[in-house]
Amino acid sequence: MASAYVFVTLQIVLFSLTYSSTAARLLASSIDDEQPLLMEYHKGPLLNGPTAINLIWYGKFSPTQRAIVSDFISSLSVKPRQNRQPTVSTWLQATRKYYNHHSSPRISSPPLSLALKSQKLDESYSLGKSLRMKHIVRLAAKGAEKNSINVVLTAADVTVDGFCMNGCGTHGSSRWGLQKGKFAYIWVGNSETQCPGTCAWPFHQPLYGPQTPPLVAPNNDVGVDGMIINIASLLAGTVTNPFSNGYFQGPVEAPLEAASACTGIYGKGAYPGYPGELLVDSTTEASYNALGDNGRKYLLPALFDPSTSKCSTLV
Repeated sequence: MASAYVFVTLQIVLFSLTYSSTAARLLASSIDDEQPLLMEYHKGPLLNGPTAINLIWYGKFSPTQRAIVSDFISSLSVKPRQNRQPTVSTWLQATRKYYNHHSSPRISSPPLSLALKSQKLDESYSLGKSLRMKHIVRLAAKGAEKNSINVVLTAADVTVDGFCMNGCGTHGSSRWGLQKGKFAYIWVGNSETQCPGTCAWPFHQPLYGPQTPPLVAPNNDVGVDGMIINIASLLAGTVTNPFSNGYFQGPVEAPLEAASACTGIYGKGAYPGYPGELLVDSTTEASYNALGDNGRKYLLPALFDPSTSKCSTLV
């Protein structure tokens, strides 16, 4: 069973009523077919309509690393072409099943569309190199606006409370401004030097469980390719459960969401320690399951299908 960890709810002067849910990938695991999950809808709104994604880079990332992530975000809105391998946008479209799974007009129209809007660099480590969750929310709140997701990405030399021990990232919501508008945010850390065996698997030898050989990372960066997996997982959770009252299974303090319910599953036939059957680049021998913008290749997590109560993969 996939595991999840929830950071303590923050209540600070500027950013109160904060909810967060973390995608933890401490062990590769899969869904027990004999005990299917039931993803429950908790009557809250999902994200819909045009939604901007803003990237907040905290610490030093190379231009190449930033391009890997920004191309992934841009790929979310690229329409799939016929006769092509699965794409990043194909993966995102699978979340539409959550919108169509019931008839609530609050989330059925207009359709969700995600687009990269802005990128902010904080290479001076303005809050230091040791952060707490209140710092993450503070960073995420900069430039917060309606119909947006602010994504905070911390560099490999930045420590964050709970990182590696309890999770690889988190998503949540908070309020900002005089009108107390609510915004959604995501945080993911680069685990390259801190815990690649937990947060960058299957591109690094696993810290726990079966010791299978690592896969070749599709963008030749173990830390950032691992970040892509976690960004995607948390993005799926944000879309389908942005304010802690959307789709999830289990207690609200430790929910299993669209992707975290399928932790460790990337292709058909996956089992603990084995990510499943994947596509392999004939030149680099890198493993992937989705094509992205600018010729990129990515490995994306399986998503829980509410219509079948099973994890669905791209390949």
